[in-house]
Amino acid sequence: MSSQPFLNALNPDRLPLPEEAEPPDLAVGDSENGAALERLRDDPAGDRLLRFVVAHSDYLTSLIRREGTFLDRIVRVGPDAAVTEAVAAVAGLGTPAVSDSGAMRGLRIAKRRIALAAALADIAGLWPLPKVTGALCDLAEAALDCATVRALAAWRGVPETDGLAVLGMGKFGARELNYSSDIDLIMLYDPERLSPADPDRLRRDMVRVTRQILRMMDERTADGYVFRTDLRLRPDPSATPLAMTVHAAEAYYESVGQNWERAAMIKARPVAGDRALGRDFLIHIRPFIWRKHLDFAAIQNIHSIKRQTTAHRGGGHIAVEGHNIKIGRGGIREIEFYAQTQQLIWGGRQPNLRRRGTCEALDQLATNGHAKPEVVAELQEAYVFLRTLEHRLQMVADQQTQTLPDTPAAFAALARFMGEGDPDRFRDRVRRTLETVAGHYARLFEESPNLGAGGSLVFTGIEDDPDTLATLTRMGYDDPSHVAGRIRVWHHGRYRATRSGRSREILTELMPTLLRAFASTANPDDAFQRFDNFLAGLPSGVQLFSLFQAHPPLLELLSEILGGAPRLADWLSRKPILLDSVLSEDFYEPLDAVGPEDEELTAALDLALDFQDQLDVVRRWTNDRKFRIGVHLLRGITDGDRVGPSLSGLAEAGLKAILPAAEAEFADAHGRVPGDGMTVIAFGKLGGGELLPMSDLDLVFVYDVAEGAEASDGPKPIGPQVYYLRLCQRLITAITTETGEGCLYAADTRLRPSGRAGALATQRSGFESYYRLPDGEAWTWEHMALTRARPVYGEPALLAALETAIRDALVQPRDPARVLVDVDAMRTRMAREFPAKSDFDVKYRSGGLVDVEFIAQALQLIHAAARPDVLSSNTGTALERLGAAGAMAAQEARDLRDALALWRRLQAVIRLTAPAGDFDPDRAPDGQRRAFARAAGVDRFETLEGPMTKAADRVATLYRALIAEPAARYRAGTSR
Repeated sequence: MSSQPFLNALNPDRLPLPEEAEPPDLAVGDSENGAALERLRDDPAGDRLLRFVVAHSDYLTSLIRREGTFLDRIVRVGPDAAVTEAVAAVAGLGTPAVSDSGAMRGLRIAKRRIALAAALADIAGLWPLPKVTGALCDLAEAALDCATVRALAAWRGVPETDGLAVLGMGKFGARELNYSSDIDLIMLYDPERLSPADPDRLRRDMVRVTRQILRMMDERTADGYVFRTDLRLRPDPSATPLAMTVHAAEAYYESVGQNWERAAMIKARPVAGDRALGRDFLIHIRPFIWRKHLDFAAIQNIHSIKRQTTAHRGGGHIAVEGHNIKIGRGGIREIEFYAQTQQLIWGGRQPNLRRRGTCEALDQLATNGHAKPEVVAELQEAYVFLRTLEHRLQMVADQQTQTLPDTPAAFAALARFMGEGDPDRFRDRVRRTLETVAGHYARLFEESPNLGAGGSLVFTGIEDDPDTLATLTRMGYDDPSHVAGRIRVWHHGRYRATRSGRSREILTELMPTLLRAFASTANPDDAFQRFDNFLAGLPSGVQLFSLFQAHPPLLELLSEILGGAPRLADWLSRKPILLDSVLSEDFYEPLDAVGPEDEELTAALDLALDFQDQLDVVRRWTNDRKFRIGVHLLRGITDGDRVGPSLSGLAEAGLKAILPAAEAEFADAHGRVPGDGMTVIAFGKLGGGELLPMSDLDLVFVYDVAEGAEASDGPKPIGPQVYYLRLCQRLITAITTETGEGCLYAADTRLRPSGRAGALATQRSGFESYYRLPDGEAWTWEHMALTRARPVYGEPALLAALETAIRDALVQPRDPARVLVDVDAMRTRMAREFPAKSDFDVKYRSGGLVDVEFIAQALQLIHAAARPDVLSSNTGTALERLGAAGAMAAQEARDLRDALALWRRLQAVIRLTAPAGDFDPDRAPDGQRRAFARAAGVDRFETLEGPMTKAADRVATLYRALIAEPAARYRAGTSR
């Protein structure tokens, strides 16, 4: 039997060995080390210890090989004295006599020795848990003091630490470091105490000093490392420097500090550098941590942090293998949180609850009547067991892991490392412990509604929670880490909408509902990102978040818009107040075609202060209604075939409100030109009353000048041609300019006479002669475009004259052969230059929208001379009239009208849900597929191909029969 007290204390029953364990191979090159190990091996108890360590821990084995002499010292004087000596040796490493490389090597040797001593004392059962964690903390503090002294001395030339405080956070602050723990730090400095020679460089200098301290601690060398360091518990770590002033930190906690940061600050402790400065800082922010009065909103938020962690409370089965004993159910974090949440709630009025250590805090909860003594005893027993188990897991390979093995052999090895030879008995103990903790933790909040959304949703702290990432993945998010990171940004109050504590509290409560809502959209990640953009633009958040709380359907609508209608989402990001209008009783009522004398618009314009104010009034009024119509389309209240009159009427009303203001503003400088002024002619979809979401306005400007008029009559007179050119430019700018209220419309003027080569504004006589046959310059395609032309703004006399001129141009007798040949040639060229990308390219596909429109326009041109009643700027109406006039069979007209309706409905959905026009049916999410099916009037998206193919084939057949084949015969020189 050994005479060494350490070896005498070893109990073989605590050191069970696998049957296949062999004598350890601890050959070392150093003779002194080797001799020390031989002496230990010659002792039965020492040999048992060595065999046990080698069987279970590669890391400890490596320490023994390198530190055999120190191991001999542990055996002879005991681990307490050996650790005291090793920590004392660290103090001398901060002196100038020691080089940087010497100091770094000395720190790493000290780490090896103390890690070895603490592990052996733990394994032998000589040290309780607080002593194990305390030894690791003593080393960390001594090493940090050394590193801080050296880094500051290198900066200012003297080994003083005044002005730079190092706070230990988390387990380090509470003196509860685990075996392979990082150390969480906050670096704070006081410019006044540092008295820098160059104050402007101080921030960069302190960051450099901090980096030097970290390098001494965590840089891996041939001798290993001391501690990994983590500075992410500092205020808003992604936006602040590694070291910050105490005043900046104080301002942060007083303004946007979160409840989880209050919980973190419970454990904060000065651990190196200017400890007095650190203590002063903690005293200053004490009101942030410990609130004097119970704030029930804050209590709700504190509870919500926990309630996000799990959707299941108490009882139930916990799979032990593969379980994370730190953050998993029933783990260490739940014990810590059991104490911290109640400390936050009660500690403001009961100072004895302000304990850093978990077990000490639990004791005080029992003392103050906030927890039953038997519950506290069970939680403390579980804490010691789980922390010891955590240490064993980390001793295996010096890895910061808390996950139990998931294979039988590895689990049995861990059981033996914990001193239990029977893995089944060990498994039962682990399960009972976890279930006990989970039960007590759940009952702490059993009256509060759950916020877990079917799994963990934890967004506190500084790093991703694995269970939360798994929950987000199950919900359908492809990049859960990005989602979690952005939510932490919200909680840090970086957006104006989340700067107030109340807004963050409401947002915490809303989070599961928000995430579920986005998860149900076409693309959850895109919807979430659009909400992030939306949130970034909000001036404040409390009102809107409260609105979501009070009206959950509003949140469903928001998610539907963000996930399925990017154009509406863009409008919302510019003007979140649009959501208020959804609550009005008539929001979902069909929106009739808007007249120019809208009372609300007129009243708003009456209050406008100047021209720019008038423009914004019109933009705001118009875009509000575009949004409402967009929601109706998204929800299926209307569709792309029926929405044309509403959107077209809206556009006309906007033009009739904005153009007079622009003209008047222009006239202030230049007066007016005698004559009937200028008229705006709508072409294309606006001319036909067929606007869809995101449609441009095809506009042509025509003016009329009194005979003999040579100039305008204003302070700065200009000639008529220049006058109307500049006025057109002013009007287009008024229509298209982007402001804070958005853009009114995009305008296209290329359909004017002579296109881009023509003048922006055309004189009436020139407009009329341009389309006159046979001498006019207009091509057949321009006559086709004229079938959809409709004057929408101007003096009544000129409006009437141009309506007559357009009709006269269209009813001119013309050669059917020339029309058909030209139309088919243009369609062939268009098919070559704009080939359909897919069957959902409903405009350009064979049998698509262009074919329908070309048939209607060509037949109107051919038959209008004999039957003027076939003319209509609206394509659907024109088809009906052509059928009634016998230009085509009635059934053919109905078939074309039905296809036109289908293509318009689908085009509207594409523009709302895929504004770039790129719709891939194979990758379309469910929400988008449902929108297409609803628009087409089919039960399922998968059945949509049938109606689309049928419509396209019918249109293509009619196009060939009515246009292509006759054109081919004419080209061949025969009409048969």
